[in-house]
Amino acid sequence: MTKWHLRSKRKPSGGKLKPLRKKRKFERGSGFLETRIDERRVKMKRTAGDERKIKLLSADKANVIDTKTGKSVTTKILSVEENQANPHYVRRNIITKGAVIKTEAGLARVTSRPGQDGVINAVLIEEKKPQK
Repeated sequence: MTKWHLRSKRKPSGGKLKPLRKKRKFERGSGFLETRIDERRVKMKRTAGDERKIKLLSADKANVIDTKTGKSVTTKILSVEENQANPHYVRRNIITKGAVIKTEAGLARVTSRPGQDGVINAVLIEEKKPQK
């Protein structure tokens, strides 16, 4: 699904703007890829300047940083607990930036953009209590 994100057809005053040119490929947006909890799968996307973007389709691990100790650990993702982008993403276990995920280390908030960066980085917000 491709969307065109072009300039507005109206001026701030409400008057109509005449098009300067036709649509260009570099003005085109890309569709949203929903990152799910599953075995790691990525999709490579060519961008301007022959660069590459790694789009994360699914992942089962996240890099979690503990701000108290300053240590980083790669841990397994168990589920999505909260997602402000869309409440239905919690049910479907879709990870976006700002989502709260449940990991083996505890609850963590996602700080990266999985569909753009190709990795899930998160900050620990609630440490898991050791069982007695």
